[in-house]
Amino acid sequence: MALRQIALQGEECLQKKCRPVTEFNQRLWTLLDDMKDTLLDSGGVGLAAPQVGVLRRVCLVMNEADEIIELINPEIVYTEGEQTGLEGCLSVPGKYGEVTRPDFVRVRAQDRNGAWFEAEDEGLTARCFCHEIEHLDGHLFVERTDHLMEGEELENYIRRMEEEDA
Repeated sequence: MALRQIALQGEECLQKKCRPVTEFNQRLWTLLDDMKDTLLDSGGVGLAAPQVGVLRRVCLVMNEADEIIELINPEIVYTEGEQTGLEGCLSVPGKYGEVTRPDFVRVRAQDRNGAWFEAEDEGLTARCFCHEIEHLDGHLFVERTDHLMEGEELENYIRRMEEEDA
């Protein structure tokens, strides 16, 4: 296993549509294992293959139970509800924006051996499904927000949200 370098906003690999995975072999398994190590090292909750320079339809999502879900050739098959919240990205470090996403998402994908399965969840995991699958089509969350926050502005926003929830 190895850590891979995470591409940053502006790099060409983040703007391209990824190709489907057709071969489920050691090369794919190595990519998945490296992506898992990279995700765990980064402290993020999701990682897509183009973020490590690989233009294949592969992404990882960490659910709220800290389980990593490997999604190969994923597609969103059902959504319900709506949530608006703070979103960030490993490829846009330190910057966050408010983004509206579905509150519940069901995804159909293949596992590392090519078997089809469905995964579904709500809240942060649903948000992450949408965010990571958008990476596979060459899009970043910054396209979905009209204002990016960082530093003191971000701290004030988080404090306001915590006060509202209390």
